[in-house]
Amino acid sequence: MYELIIIGAGPAGLTSALYAGRYRFKTLVLEKMAVGGQIVLSPTIDNFPAFPGGIATQELIERIKNQVDELGVEFSFDEVLAIEEESSGYKVRTAEKSYNAQTLIIASGAQAKRLGVKGEEELTGRGISYCGTCDGPLFRDKEIVLVGGGDRAIEEAIFLSGYASKVSVIHRRKELRASKILQEKAAANRKIHFILGAVVEEISGKGRVEAVKARSPADNSLLKISCSGVFIFVGIKPNTDFLKNFLELDEAGFIITAQDLATSKKGIFACGDCISKGLYQVVNACGEGAQAAASVHKYLLNKK
Repeated sequence: MYELIIIGAGPAGLTSALYAGRYRFKTLVLEKMAVGGQIVLSPTIDNFPAFPGGIATQELIERIKNQVDELGVEFSFDEVLAIEEESSGYKVRTAEKSYNAQTLIIASGAQAKRLGVKGEEELTGRGISYCGTCDGPLFRDKEIVLVGGGDRAIEEAIFLSGYASKVSVIHRRKELRASKILQEKAAANRKIHFILGAVVEEISGKGRVEAVKARSPADNSLLKISCSGVFIFVGIKPNTDFLKNFLELDEAGFIITAQDLATSKKGIFACGDCISKGLYQVVNACGEGAQAAASVHKYLLNKK
């Protein structure tokens, strides 16, 4: 019986583990893939406090993980399939075994959304990518298309311009959603070109990506862009399928939490990219991780 099980080892889950270790909880962190979560797909973090000029994402994650390890928190790499209520708390069922805990922190994160257009499924891995860091070097001196207009999309456009000969950014709105400083950097980059107010309808190619078709809703005109690759950054989908019909979720599947990050079940708290909120950044994920652990501490004290 653990006092706390944390599901997910991204920045939010790791920070929860850090605080749980300091509270001396008997804690287990369950992670289905690798420590770090979705953020490791970005090479650097430019807006994390105390690191002017940015810090390599992997370095930041390793620093936090080392702090957690010093506190003796247990880790197990296994996918959570379901959670069941018990008189003493909760049973967490994974692909390999089951674990029991008095409290839970859900920090399961999110994954990249798909466009859902013709050709996307067939050409994923054949020129379509959701990770610039992973696949950018494959497109050296080639023309590529990037879909999206938020911070992540523009950060990736700037990064990919270091490899590609041309980056065409397609965004469905007439204005980007990215921060002004990122917009200014991208606008000053001669390799980056913007196609705003257009919606991707199809990604085509025989065995590999060859072109993108995008339509402008304003005049219904269709634009065909020849390219060797397509990078898609149109938001995130929470990893909460295992919580359906168990916790209260919003329409998009994000966990609904109270101010103290409590969920709809007593003793279960949530933090990071899997919760419904207004800002999805590493810095506030870490803050939420700390708050979730503090809420567990208060809950266990009151229970005793």
